Amino acid sequence: MLVTAVSVAVTASCTVGGDRDRRDDSRAKETPPAPTRSAPAKTGPVLAVKIDNVPQARPQTGLNAADVVYAEQVEGGLSRLMAVYATRLPDRVGPVRSARESDLELLRQFDEPVLAFSGAQSRLLPLIDAAPVQAEPPGTASDAYTRAADRPSPHNLYARPGRLLSAAPGADALTTGFRFGPAPAGGTAVNSRTVRYPTAEFTFTWSPQRHRWLVAMDGTEAVTTDAGALAPATVVVQQVTVRPSDFHDSLGNYTPYTETVGSGTAEVLRDGKAYDAKWQRADGADGTRFTTDDGKPLNFADGQVWVVYAQR
Repeated sequence: MLVTAVSVAVTASCTVGGDRDRRDDSRAKETPPAPTRSAPAKTGPVLAVKIDNVPQARPQTGLNAADVVYAEQVEGGLSRLMAVYATRLPDRVGPVRSARESDLELLRQFDEPVLAFSGAQSRLLPLIDAAPVQAEPPGTASDAYTRAADRPSPHNLYARPGRLLSAAPGADALTTGFRFGPAPAGGTAVNSRTVRYPTAEFTFTWSPQRHRWLVAMDGTEAVTTDAGALAPATVVVQQVTVRPSDFHDSLGNYTPYTETVGSGTAEVLRDGKAYDAKWQRADGADGTRFTTDDGKPLNFADGQVWVVYAQR
């Protein structure tokens, strides 16, 4: 359907269970172009894509084109990504996987976003239908998806963003609450940060040559099939509450629910430094405001942002 290392470990709790929903291995020599905040304003929704992140799903495709990448915990202590696109659309994104209840709260900050996902458990589908999102799974937008022959199912489903959006809506559609600009005073020089879930791990290592944070997943450098190394300009480690949701898989294992409305602490990584921060999101319709300890807005570096949700 077309619509107009210094390492600090943060351990998150989880429920036990599996996900039951229906390479170039070399690092690129150049950092891919960063999403820009000066793109001409357009109208239309952002595209949010749920992306598989188990080892069998890597390397992913299309992640470097995202403006924002959110990392959350799912069943079994594993991780899953949600990539948000506004300033440019890649030809292909994936592998695409299923939605979670937490996604609906997170996406309320955008105006009727298009959500690309492979499906969801039956009890969650009515909530997705009632949410202020434009749900576009393969069952309603079959021409926007394709299966890769060189990967086993379910790690082989890919979305074609150009068949879900007529055009990238532009930076004005990114109603995240993030601010971009010069770095604040202070900060602590760091080489790397590691965030650990029970059975997944992210490490972000500063590259002075590329002026970006290079991503590793489960101890292996993260690359994409189409644009080389994953290298965000800003990384946010956001301390949140992760609790069992009302949903569980066929074995009775509960799905973690990540609470993104509220307030708490965070660490913002930019320009080779770490900044202690506070975050606040008073309502689901709001973006998230990040401030320094003295209450001043904390600017992010221009380019891609990764937000990694970690248990308080």
